[in-house]
Amino acid sequence: MAHLRERALFVRHDTRIPGHAAEGGAPGVPTGEPIDRVHLARYTLGSATLEREIIGLFLAQLPLSIEQLRFAATDREWQIAAHTIKGSARAVGAWQIARLAEEAEKTSGVTDEAVRERVLAELETAGEAVESYVAVVFPADATRA
Repeated sequence: MAHLRERALFVRHDTRIPGHAAEGGAPGVPTGEPIDRVHLARYTLGSATLEREIIGLFLAQLPLSIEQLRFAATDREWQIAAHTIKGSARAVGAWQIARLAEEAEKTSGVTDEAVRERVLAELETAGEAVESYVAVVFPADATRA
């Protein structure tokens, strides 16, 4: 148990991830990457395998949440779906997706078809960017060791 505490302290105080361009980034501050690995490492104790699993869960849920936005029948349903995306994106450090979802949460995609289509397209594009990034940074065969 003590070794876990030591590792947690190491990750908290030395948030640099080798090869990561935005070493020591602050939470919520865009790093230029689709996923802020420094932010994510705070929750995974720097385990690339755990990071990949968490991001995989996020990427599996994201299309379902986007579909909830697409088929929202009321402003409340729209806001709940946008809020869900915002929260999960913030949890993994997907700041671009979180920002888009926050903007969506403040609009009415139910009554304004142009807003709905723009938000959905931007979220899908940002999701694809995360998928591409994850495929490069966390190759599937590397996590099966």
